[in-house]
Amino acid sequence: MPDQPDLPELDWDDTTDQANAIRGLIDRLEPCVVRNEAGRVVWDNDRWDFLNKDECPDTVHPSLWRQSRLNTAQGLFEVAPGIYQVRGLDVSNMTIIEGETGVVVVDPLTSKEVAAAGLGLYARNRGERPVKAVIYTHSHGDHFGGVLGVTTHAAVAAGECAVIAPDGFMDHAVSENVFAGPAMLRRAVYMYGRSLPVGPEASVGFGLGQALSTGTVGLIAPTRTITETGQELVLDGVRLVFQLTPDTEAPSEMNFSLPDHRVLLIAENVNHSLHNVLTLRGAQVRDAHAWASYITESIRLFDGTEILIGSHNWPTWGRDEVTRMLTQQRDAYAYLHDQTVRLMNRGLTGPEIAEEIQAFPGELGRAWNVRGYYGSISHNVKAVYQRYMGWYDGNPAHLWQHPPVEQARRYVAAIGGADATVASAREAFEADDLRWAAELLNHVLFAEPGHTEARELQAETYERLGFGQENGTWRNIYLTGAKELREAGQDRRRTGAPGKDSVDMLAALSTGQIFESMAVRLDGPRAAAHRLLLRWEFTDTDEVWTLLVGNGVLTPMRGDAPGAEAPQLTLRLKRSTLDLILAQHSTFPESIGSGAVTVEGDVTVLATFHGLLEKPARNFPIVLP
Repeated sequence: MPDQPDLPELDWDDTTDQANAIRGLIDRLEPCVVRNEAGRVVWDNDRWDFLNKDECPDTVHPSLWRQSRLNTAQGLFEVAPGIYQVRGLDVSNMTIIEGETGVVVVDPLTSKEVAAAGLGLYARNRGERPVKAVIYTHSHGDHFGGVLGVTTHAAVAAGECAVIAPDGFMDHAVSENVFAGPAMLRRAVYMYGRSLPVGPEASVGFGLGQALSTGTVGLIAPTRTITETGQELVLDGVRLVFQLTPDTEAPSEMNFSLPDHRVLLIAENVNHSLHNVLTLRGAQVRDAHAWASYITESIRLFDGTEILIGSHNWPTWGRDEVTRMLTQQRDAYAYLHDQTVRLMNRGLTGPEIAEEIQAFPGELGRAWNVRGYYGSISHNVKAVYQRYMGWYDGNPAHLWQHPPVEQARRYVAAIGGADATVASAREAFEADDLRWAAELLNHVLFAEPGHTEARELQAETYERLGFGQENGTWRNIYLTGAKELREAGQDRRRTGAPGKDSVDMLAALSTGQIFESMAVRLDGPRAAAHRLLLRWEFTDTDEVWTLLVGNGVLTPMRGDAPGAEAPQLTLRLKRSTLDLILAQHSTFPESIGSGAVTVEGDVTVLATFHGLLEKPARNFPIVLP
């Protein structure tokens, strides 16, 4: 397994985090199980009880066990008079701020069922109060997806509830996962261990939290936008001072201070774990330099802060402790950035730098809050390198390599065949050189996927690598790989049963984004044989769009097509009807039959167009070709 920093330098007798994780507990959800309207469980925190009942086994890194145990604390907590948090009902925290006549809800979790359960737990202890405002701190789904559990579209439209978000929120909230969403979701199965059972030999969480709820995801567009640092709002009598932090943990993110309470809500820019400069599910590389700089700005802007709360994990109390936490987190991202760039300019590549920087020095090396439970030093270093230098490391041998299967076949042949390669891998496995064993066995499996011995040995290798990880996401990735290798006979190329998507999320997309998402699904080689022109008239939004398919490219155009070319087909429908069709609650033939869609022209053009759109794979292979 990757070399681990020496654990003895950690202060195992320091129980500050344990005390803070349960400080201010008012009430718990018993049992901590949330179901949707159909009775399906969308959240079950009780399944993690083994972490608090048992001692750490050999199958889990002791530092990760400690972190996961802390993350299981659930209930309603008082942070300061008038400020409460619901924790342990999702991967993220929901903060509730009491105002003069109601409450302000911050980051309403991932799905409406858990958000409603959290608000209900608050009401049970503090009384029913109307939600006067909702604040999204940033553009990731676990911080806005549950908004319909705390307010409604009608309340927002009537002006009864404001929705506040940072500049650029809508663009990033609805578009980050549109183009690459299917690939990201598949990789997220590995990163978050979604297919793993829970237990000492399987998932124990992923450092930032235990799991994501699986309920109904929604989105209400902001009614007010924070556009500059220092901007102040008074929401239901509560004064808030905002700090924009774009291109840090999210491309659209903000912190805010409650100066009258001396509380700073730091969003997801500071956590009780090292975060990701590049998340392993895939995303654009984040800016570690900007991240560190914004934390420095937070320290200066909010110097009087006595309580630090975030969108994950537990709060920090005490002015000195808050400053120490902010400083350590700032220095961690700055160190990763600066030292990677220093070694990059010495000529080292990303993987080489990751071997050079295996631990933080001095005080940082002893700080619990920058341990690599979620983001690791190793993959963050490679991300910093990638941000500056890209995929190519400058070595001509790496400029035009064979793809994985062809590369694997040649390696295996050079070593002397699959059996000889497996024998070498077994020697490495028995010598505890697990990284080399995994490399060799991966070549065998990509050259000969049906090699039973290689498959089983690779599963054992991944399992042992997983058991040794302090990083929760690395553990999940290794153990999910082992699980899938052992699931013999399952076709990982299948697309899976059609699922219904969230109409609320689709409704939040602009029509242009809807059509742009179709463009990346167009089968270019097949589409190159066609020239199609479709005109779309949306009767509820007064929009007209034209879609041109030519040269294997789908070009969406607002309004009519330029020139004299007439559309082959015109469709008239409500935008909401298109949302229902795309969410698979209806189909084009059904909607045409019911009159929800009317057509003029050659209706076969629609079938041709629809047939050129490739359905994204839901379950493509990862550990096998």
